[in-house]
Amino acid sequence: MRVAIYPGSFDPVTLGHFDIIKRSAAMFDHVIIGVLNNTAKTPLFSLEERVNMLRDTVLDLDNVSVESFQGLLVDFARIKKSNTIIRGLRALTDFDLEMQMAQSNRTVAPDIDTVFLSTSVQYSYLSSSIVKEYARYNVDLREFVPECVISKLMDKIK
Repeated sequence: MRVAIYPGSFDPVTLGHFDIIKRSAAMFDHVIIGVLNNTAKTPLFSLEERVNMLRDTVLDLDNVSVESFQGLLVDFARIKKSNTIIRGLRALTDFDLEMQMAQSNRTVAPDIDTVFLSTSVQYSYLSSSIVKEYARYNVDLREFVPECVISKLMDKIK
C-alpha cells in the first residue's frame, strides 16, 4: 500500500490545500493529512479545530485521513509506515525552502522521499495568511476556502 503524508499547519485549510489533497489522493492508496502542532507558532485555530475542518473538507475522499502530530515529520511518516511526503509549490520562493527541508529530511531519513506538486494556477497566489486578512475585511471567501470553513473563520475573526 502506497501511503503519503501531506503535512502542514492548515490555519485554515484553503482550496489550494484541497486541490493538492485531491490530486495526491488520486496518486496514492492512502493520504494522511498531518496537521502540525507547532508550539513555536500561535495559530488562529486550535489544533482540534484545524483537524475537524480538514475532516469536514475531505469527507468525500475515502482514501484520505486527518491526524495531528508534533515533532519531526520523518518520525511521523515512519510511525504511519509512509515513505512519501507531499509538498505543494506555489512559486519559486516556495521551492527554495521546500527543497532545503526535503534534503534535510532525506539526510536524516534516506528511506523517505518528498514529492512536489505544483499548485494549480487558480490557487498560485493563495495562502492561509491571505485568507485570514481577507476575512478581517469581510471579503467573500468562497473562492478561497472550502464552504465548511467560511463560517468558522468569520466567527473566529470577529
